[in-house]
Amino acid sequence: MLFNSYAFIFFFFPIVLLGFFLIGRRHARTAAGFLALASLFFYGWWSIKVLPLLLISVCFNYWAGMRVTPAPDRADGTRKKMLVFALVVNLLVLAVFKYADFFLGTVNAGLGAADIKPLPLLDVVLPIGISFYTFTQIAFLVDCWEGKVHERRFVHYLLFVSYFPHLVAGPVLHHAQMMPQFADEATYRIDWNKIALGLSIFTFGLAKKLLIANPMGEYADMVFNGVHAGAHPSLYTAWLGVLAYTLQIYFDFSGYSDMAVGLSLCLGVKLPLNFMSPYKSTSIIEFWRRWHISLSTFLRDYLYIPLGGNRKGKARRYINLFLTMLLGGLWHGAAWTFVLWGALHGVYLVINHLWNAVVRKNRKANTVERVIGWILTFLCVMIAWVVFRAPDMTTAVTLYKGMLGLNGINPVIFSEFAIPYRKPEFFHLVILSMFICLALPQTITLYRWIPYPQRLAGRPVLARTATVITALVVLVLLGASISKLGTYSPFLYFQF
Repeated sequence: MLFNSYAFIFFFFPIVLLGFFLIGRRHARTAAGFLALASLFFYGWWSIKVLPLLLISVCFNYWAGMRVTPAPDRADGTRKKMLVFALVVNLLVLAVFKYADFFLGTVNAGLGAADIKPLPLLDVVLPIGISFYTFTQIAFLVDCWEGKVHERRFVHYLLFVSYFPHLVAGPVLHHAQMMPQFADEATYRIDWNKIALGLSIFTFGLAKKLLIANPMGEYADMVFNGVHAGAHPSLYTAWLGVLAYTLQIYFDFSGYSDMAVGLSLCLGVKLPLNFMSPYKSTSIIEFWRRWHISLSTFLRDYLYIPLGGNRKGKARRYINLFLTMLLGGLWHGAAWTFVLWGALHGVYLVINHLWNAVVRKNRKANTVERVIGWILTFLCVMIAWVVFRAPDMTTAVTLYKGMLGLNGINPVIFSEFAIPYRKPEFFHLVILSMFICLALPQTITLYRWIPYPQRLAGRPVLARTATVITALVVLVLLGASISKLGTYSPFLYFQF
């Protein structure tokens, strides 16, 4: 089930919201169980066949987590063996479903070159959200090992893993962020201010997805699919196609993040921020502090630091940075294009850290340096998005040639691509998108001024005016967004 669907907006979520608070008035744990079952229904709507895998994963990791938790009757050696066993099981499951065919395909390429019969592929269906719920539970196991887990009710753990706002596309959650909220009785009491704020944030996210990301995706698909089919884009067409995808993935992911936060806030639960205007970044280091924040934090805490972080000398630090980003790229998808995307960002980060340490010597950048830094960062991100989006390396190389002008400059030569880019609405959408990316604050910060009663006490006219204006903007955006419903348009991060 998609957030941007009639079934979700008009049936599933209203029923869940009403049922959650009606049950919560009488019994909080029952309400948590109801929300967990609703989340499983939400997941099973996509494919009932993969629901058992999620349930088995939840039960196994809950059982393993209880056994790696420090206890007087458990030796550290026994706990460590259980932790290693549980981590291996999780990674093996992820490897089979996500990477087995990629590995077999790579082996078959070598066998084909040697005229040896290829190995049969498994052709397994990738369960949606498997990367997110696997990483969430790996973090839970490590937290159990370190003695950080204190809330151990199974119904809360089931809800923690399956919670529908985050289940299929993040953020990657930590036990300590969510379990205290599920254990808090206040979570199960309706708060109209939170519902109003949550619905507003959800509406802004829905508008980002349907009014900006999807149209941009049509332009991007036209170029990338055309190149994959054998066309050779000009300088003009290639750069506009890559820019269209750069804006598509921004508003697609930002829209999902807003919707997840908004939906969860309606239910009284605060999700961690996962997206904070990354295209404003003036360096790649800053970009990764703003883009997919929960994944960046996970990779830092559970991969970069265990590899040694910056504790084993400068050379090892840069190797660890590169390896972390390389594996981060592979996490996004089982293809060499994703590996190259991770490698590019690994190189970017190494260069950025070297520049800060050797040239700038960690002094604060001035205005000119920040502007230059923004231009270089945005260009580097765009260049890396090519291999992230391209279905294969041949397509990526052809697009890079186009971006270098090796296929010509005049867009008229490639009229099948140039037609949509001549339409004024495309350029209007690009200008609007860049304005939102660079000039407006993140949706969450936009709503700090929303007139809670205590904030505008004694100023009723201002409070009513602000409320009416906010409501009108939200209603207009909601109406425009609903008019675009009806087509299947999953979020890009669903495939990861």
